[in-house]
Amino acid sequence: MDTLGTAPPPASFVQEVLVDDEQEYADLYAAQWPRLYRMARAVAGDDATAEDAVQAAFARAYASWGRVRRADHPEAYLRRMVLNEILGLRRRAWARRERPHASVDGGLTTEAPDRAITERDRMWSAVRDLPPRQRAVIVLRYYEDLSEEQIATALGCSRGTVKSQAAAALANLRRCGALTTGDDA
Repeated sequence: MDTLGTAPPPASFVQEVLVDDEQEYADLYAAQWPRLYRMARAVAGDDATAEDAVQAAFARAYASWGRVRRADHPEAYLRRMVLNEILGLRRRAWARRERPHASVDGGLTTEAPDRAITERDRMWSAVRDLPPRQRAVIVLRYYEDLSEEQIATALGCSRGTVKSQAAAALANLRRCGALTTGDDA
């Protein structure tokens, strides 16, 4: 005779819960994939890294679905997972990167910038050159239109860190000529 709570739930109940969970996951995936991919593309700067990061985040979300679905804002939880994945991919790529050696004659060759590049392309190119944390802050603030508090939550840092990273990013964009003083309202 089973005592209360020791018998496993009936198979039909387990199947019903699994189907509900899978449907909920599928709905979140369908609703959030495009937005997360666009954000990841803007932060990472390339399609492959963005797709890898979003796929990895969704795979991790599926593996820990119970925790993700109980989060107050599963979308924000996923956004943070994607950003963490991008930063991790960048760190790993940086660690693997071969360091350039000085040329024999010590000179560098530079070509004149293509005059056909639009201002927008120039800006995104400059944003891609920012350090990953600064790039994430700029994308989340100006592309995703998140508040400083939301960015701090997404990146797992303080609001002050968000402000300092934004200030440093804007200074870097001004320094390279992609941003003029009046542009960063």
